[in-house]
Amino acid sequence: MGLWETVETYLKENDFVEMLVRVLLAALAGGLIGTEREYHGRAAGMRTHMMVSLGAALTAIIGISLSVLMYETYGVTSDIQRTGAQVMSGVGFLGAGCILLKKGNSRVTGLTTAAGLWATAAIGLAVGYGLYVPAFITVIIVVLAFTLMTRVEGLVNHKRQRLFIYLELDSVESVKVMIDLLSEKYGAIEINVTQARSHTTPHVGMEALIRLPAKVSVKKKIDKLQSLDHVVFALQIN
Repeated sequence: MGLWETVETYLKENDFVEMLVRVLLAALAGGLIGTEREYHGRAAGMRTHMMVSLGAALTAIIGISLSVLMYETYGVTSDIQRTGAQVMSGVGFLGAGCILLKKGNSRVTGLTTAAGLWATAAIGLAVGYGLYVPAFITVIIVVLAFTLMTRVEGLVNHKRQRLFIYLELDSVESVKVMIDLLSEKYGAIEINVTQARSHTTPHVGMEALIRLPAKVSVKKKIDKLQSLDHVVFALQIN
């Protein structure tokens, strides 16, 4: 029996309904997550999540089918996880396209959507391998994380404000001291050392994203920062 005849025999013996169900369920799982993202206007919406889940499921089905075919035809065993592993690493490039850095406030956006795409790929693989229960439990958890956790984060962030500041220091020796101070006392999220805006030697610039209680006056905080040792001047960056 030739290879093509073996393929035809294998396809006839396998349950096409099962394969169809897996593909449809994978599309449904991705669509459920994507609908939530679409509702909130994210870069990757319903169609993107459906395609990721659907493609991952098909990859899993291909891995299973080829593994069985190779064994029945040549007596060679293969690892069906290899194709799935490529999906999980490859989808990272897709997620990277959703991540943006907004320089105006030094805010990184799209991380949650990128993580959602990665989780959706894993869900698609699970459905493709026939692991329906863990796949749809994960769908529920992901949707709840997108909806409920957004509200929780909103409540937490409502009590704190973020301030993007620029400090000009008197020398490069002051950088380490100021980094420690901003990290410990001001809860700095991001600190970047830059060229001094005044172009004065040996001054050095520093940009930082710090967190403040919501009721704290921004002007008073800037004035306090400017009064620190080694700080030539401080200002808020819009």
